[in-house]
Amino acid sequence: MYGQEQQRQYYTRSKAYLAGAATSLPPEEQLPELRTLLRYHEWRYYVQNDPVLSDYDYDQLYKQLEALEATHPALITPDSPSQRVGSDLTGDFESVPHLVPMLSLGNSYNAEDLAEFNRQVKRMLNMEEDAALAYAVEPKFDGGSIALVYENDQLVRAATRGNGVLGEEITHNARVIRSVPLSAAFSRYGLHRVELRGEVIIRKDRFEEMNAQRAAAGLTLYANPRNTATGGLRMKSPTEVADRNLEAFIYSFGYGTDAEGNDAVQALGTHTHALDVLTELGFKVPATGYERTEAADIATAAAFCAKWETEREAYPYEIDGMVVKVDDLALQERAGYTSHHPRWAIAFKFAARQATTTLLNVEYQVGKIGTITPVAKTEPVALAGVMISSVSLHNEDFIREKDLRLGDKVLLERAGDVIPYIVKPLIDLRDGSEQAIVWPITCPVNQTGEPVPLVRQEGEAAWRCPVCVCGAQNLQRITFHVSKAAMDIDGMGQRYVEQFYALGWLHTVVDVYRLPYDKIALLEGFGERSAENLRRSIDAAKQNPLWRLLYGLSIHHFGKKASQLVAQHIGHVLDLADWTEEQFLNIKDIGPTVATNVTAYFANPLHLDQLRELEALGVNVRPTDEDRPAAEVTEGPFVGKTILFTGSLQQLSRKEAQERAKAAGARIVSAVSGKLDILVVGEKPGSKLKKATALGTVQVLTEAEYLALV
Repeated sequence: MYGQEQQRQYYTRSKAYLAGAATSLPPEEQLPELRTLLRYHEWRYYVQNDPVLSDYDYDQLYKQLEALEATHPALITPDSPSQRVGSDLTGDFESVPHLVPMLSLGNSYNAEDLAEFNRQVKRMLNMEEDAALAYAVEPKFDGGSIALVYENDQLVRAATRGNGVLGEEITHNARVIRSVPLSAAFSRYGLHRVELRGEVIIRKDRFEEMNAQRAAAGLTLYANPRNTATGGLRMKSPTEVADRNLEAFIYSFGYGTDAEGNDAVQALGTHTHALDVLTELGFKVPATGYERTEAADIATAAAFCAKWETEREAYPYEIDGMVVKVDDLALQERAGYTSHHPRWAIAFKFAARQATTTLLNVEYQVGKIGTITPVAKTEPVALAGVMISSVSLHNEDFIREKDLRLGDKVLLERAGDVIPYIVKPLIDLRDGSEQAIVWPITCPVNQTGEPVPLVRQEGEAAWRCPVCVCGAQNLQRITFHVSKAAMDIDGMGQRYVEQFYALGWLHTVVDVYRLPYDKIALLEGFGERSAENLRRSIDAAKQNPLWRLLYGLSIHHFGKKASQLVAQHIGHVLDLADWTEEQFLNIKDIGPTVATNVTAYFANPLHLDQLRELEALGVNVRPTDEDRPAAEVTEGPFVGKTILFTGSLQQLSRKEAQERAKAAGARIVSAVSGKLDILVVGEKPGSKLKKATALGTVQVLTEAEYLALV
């Protein structure tokens, strides 16, 4: 429908409007172009399920159209996007008319927008500004809209939203969705014919299970729960629909009459009571008091929306906002509708988790063991309340697999609203000017003029600088050494490490314990008290258990767990200089890679000298009581089991989850192998899930299932 060059032009012009660069054009030129651009983005979103703009950016374009048409009503055309709702008609199913149109919602993004909405509603209702007006607030599910028609208490038809006036009939598919009652006692409430509005969605954990099964079968993974749900509604086979684990949340009566054709919904009084009735009749409805609430005023409604914005990641379903509705059904009818949306309801949209921007350049960072990490530099873009301009590209394979190129328009998202991530390049928008990303063959961080070739070990994705000649790796090792994970030196964060390094006070981890506190006291922002506090923190860290020192040495693959295990088997850190690889392998859960790396580290005389210096400076080099093995757990659901966590957990931190597992008798492991019993998966579990599924012997648990067991 749209050629590649045309799509590039539409994207570029859309960005120009969003940046305000097209507002100098006369309305006669702006309006036709805005309509064309919006139609294109509707096609990408509703038909292709592959948008190139975030929801927020689309909304801003739409608002520009609305504002221009409001100022110049003579220029409104019948085919303007403002004169109809969005369409998801595909032509694959028979079109059927809705009993009343399914309209879109106006959008708000903050408490101020909601307050303005409240003022507008009261003006339409001729209410005083300080008059009481109650609202109902409920989740805005991110799935596929559905309309269900019941007559004489029986389900007679189901349809997609379509263009709001016509939908595609999917009755056979709806009948296999187990949360859709095939009959319901509407007649108890004097209702003879009703049309319900709802959203078909997939639980996030069930979506992950489906993808795990597809990965095991070698099939292409589903993109996201929303597309999988909307695609499921239109499948030809009801059996295949049933396999998609679809659920239907019902959120309102769209229409309801008695046997004589008179309106019978108004008798329910409020939207809240109407949802209570639907709950009683057996429909899946957001739970009152938790997922939805009655708000006495708009400020209370706004507070409930803000609460859910912070908690949405823990919610089992994808939601992209909340819906705020005037609760009184009679007042809803008085407020009425525009051609696009009801005047008595508005969506409170959460901060965007996806955005599009341009990949400008790739810079490189070096880690504490020499790992080279590429970092994308992008045009700054606001995403989930944060301005993003740098995004990790992880490694060379990530770049190659996604076919990323300099100059690409890329789709960003924030995983868990925290970590920026490049989902994909927008290949349709390429114009030929994009350039391949050339991976360096020598250390890109080293500026000494002495090139160091990068190396990549077999079976690993990372390229590393094997011999640091510029000091960059030392800086990263020191930063890790003082971190909370390792020596946990309170008050000595990365900023101070970099500052002291630049002043020449830090060269290796040994220098941490001989800092010039008198000079630190003279630095801007410090003073004698701050310098003394830092000294006390470092002195306290000298008494740390031995495992923290071992972990803080930054030995490749020698993680926290392995450090704790080794600390239990020695009397002094320098004992390890005489250990063989076989001795390491005799410790349960220590593998050959760790054994080789630790043996090599302690065979280096420079490393032994540093450890002797640390001991001379008062750093503990012997096991403490904390290094002793904990009493063995003999009772619990995971006794004798090994367990591994992968992906982003939503209800527990990784550390909390591991501690609970250990208390329940489990042993924590760090990799998928034939010895793994249980894998607990959070969001975006990655390759560990694929490997575990392929083994066929690993029990895979969602976070919710894991919590239920512990």
